[in-house]
Amino acid sequence: MTPNPSAPAASAPVVSTKPTGPITMTIDIGGSGLKALLLDAAGKPVSERQRVVTPAVPTPEAVLGGLEELRKLMGPFDRVSVGFPGVVKHGCTYLGFNLHPLWAGGFPLQAELEKRWKKPVRVGNDADVAGYGAIKGNGVELVLTLGTGLGAALFTNGHLVPGLELGHHPWRKKGMTYEDYIGRRGLDKFGKARWNDFLEAAIVQTEQLFNWDHLYLGGGNTKKILFTPGKNVSIISNETGLLGGVVLWKDQG
Repeated sequence: MTPNPSAPAASAPVVSTKPTGPITMTIDIGGSGLKALLLDAAGKPVSERQRVVTPAVPTPEAVLGGLEELRKLMGPFDRVSVGFPGVVKHGCTYLGFNLHPLWAGGFPLQAELEKRWKKPVRVGNDADVAGYGAIKGNGVELVLTLGTGLGAALFTNGHLVPGLELGHHPWRKKGMTYEDYIGRRGLDKFGKARWNDFLEAAIVQTEQLFNWDHLYLGGGNTKKILFTPGKNVSIISNETGLLGGVVLWKDQG
């Protein structure tokens, strides 16, 4: 990987002018922003991405208020997909990393949104949702999202390997994790140049660990990358990170 400070950013997907229903509002809950996009049945965008700031104290009630604000910016929709930054089981949230301790222990986010919005809702891990929007379905594919924290999703021939929380796995020094180096904490602590060094090292390490065929880098901090990734590494746009919301409904037909 060679230095290239002016490497082009990933382009945003084109908004469809002939959408087919049902329309899915797909939401990404992040440590700094709440984002949403409307998708048609084929997973094509039918709106521009909208964003509101994550509440300073991101308790469940505060974030639900932010999501209501976000909903009012969107057009009509038939169902909802939500990417949450932590462990999700059966629509409930566990270990809400980089949000608030009240998200742990099984907060019923899916049921709460269904009650408030009177629409069917599905909730999944945010990196998993982003991965569904990015992957090609060939071989072993890894997705890393570089934001407030570090999200990770692993796929084999298009099938998700559930439960991966690579960001909180020990790495390098005792008591430190991947997220401590290449999450926002690492960027703030070490600075952009060292953060890039750590990211390059993490790319090498994950390739040795998972033997991935392709790696996708997403999240807001991809704009901080100062090197040109290898040919089997792609930088995906923020919009791409929302495009997987339709896949959460694939078993619905």
